[in-house]
Amino acid sequence: MLEIKVPELAESVTEGTVAEWLKQPGDYVEKGEDIVELETDKVNVEIAADEAGTLEETLFEAGDTVKVGDVIAKINTGGEASESKGDTEQEQKEIKESKPESDVEADKKAVTAEEKTGESGGSESDHRPLASPATRKYAREKGINLDDINPRDPLGRVRREDIDEYEAKQTSSKPAPAPAPEKGAKEEKGDPSKPVERIKMSRRRKTIANRLVEAQQTAAMLTTFNEVDMTNLMELRKRRKDKFLDDNGVKLGFMSFFTKAVIGALKKYPYVNAEIDGDDIVLKKFFDIGVAVSTNDGLVVPVVRDADRMDFAGIEKEIGALAEKAHNKKLGLGDLQGGSFTITNGGVFGSLWSTPILNTPQVGILGMHKIQMRPVAIDNERFENRPMMYIALSYDHRIIDGKDAVGFLVKVKELIEDPEALLLEG
Repeated sequence: MLEIKVPELAESVTEGTVAEWLKQPGDYVEKGEDIVELETDKVNVEIAADEAGTLEETLFEAGDTVKVGDVIAKINTGGEASESKGDTEQEQKEIKESKPESDVEADKKAVTAEEKTGESGGSESDHRPLASPATRKYAREKGINLDDINPRDPLGRVRREDIDEYEAKQTSSKPAPAPAPEKGAKEEKGDPSKPVERIKMSRRRKTIANRLVEAQQTAAMLTTFNEVDMTNLMELRKRRKDKFLDDNGVKLGFMSFFTKAVIGALKKYPYVNAEIDGDDIVLKKFFDIGVAVSTNDGLVVPVVRDADRMDFAGIEKEIGALAEKAHNKKLGLGDLQGGSFTITNGGVFGSLWSTPILNTPQVGILGMHKIQMRPVAIDNERFENRPMMYIALSYDHRIIDGKDAVGFLVKVKELIEDPEALLLEG
């Protein structure tokens, strides 16, 4: 019997939650095939079988917390496969012992007669339905007596599909049950005219909540704002986007421009690219830029490594690849660790103004917002409608003074409004 244990997940990650069993007891599992998905504080991890065999038992249910080293399942590697892999030697032995070959035709006729009349040819006391151990367990879990099932196999063997068919018939004959609440939801008792629903937080949502509260409680967080005239950048993008796509196979978006602008500003204001370690300030000489991605399971911040060494196409491709991995729950822990500064774009959801919260231990985060046409004074006499964006920098006032924070944001503004300078200095 092979024990499946929770492996080492990552540094500082010691436990997870069973998100979903990809295989059920009685299922045949190939070597290297995933059997369970665990949700950790940062990413989902799939655990695979080390050997082929039949999943004999699962020791935890979805939603249970498991720790590194816990045995969560057992696989029978002794050659007992599921029915989908064919009859086992034990089944064949049971069949031969209970039914001589000369009686096969008679059995077929008897089965046909049973289907027509519903009468059994023998007493129930000396009849034991033929089924594999996995099938018997499957029936027990569903609360179904094998004696109640009329198998389609002419030799009388009960298979999983017979159980499923019997269960479907039983269910169709019963009145439809009341709709069940969503997974993780609990019905609340009280005034029926004011219904409520209680949903358990996922592990990731709890982690996000704890980290946000920690950032608020441990950092002297302050936010400063500015606005950017996007006219020149949008005109440049309009002129170059088709050729950029043809040359690089990826669309030219705004994120690459803002990433380059942030890098240029970080080089001028290095304390924004730092963190606090006890009584020390750690100035980071690299530029690993985190890009916030919203998923159905919550916000994640994958990191674009060494973004200062990439061109615009490289940044766009990396951001696109990380976003796709995030939505498909394929991010690894290495994709999320070690960023030096974060960019978040609430504008994609229509946000006009916000105060982003620090992604600790980082000491700075840039918030982008919706581009909106607004009247802008060109001089004392002229106004023009321009595409404007509010930008926000939240920073840790413990090591970043207001002068540097404002200067950083002004530098980002200048580089975005003058794309040629961005190309030279970013």
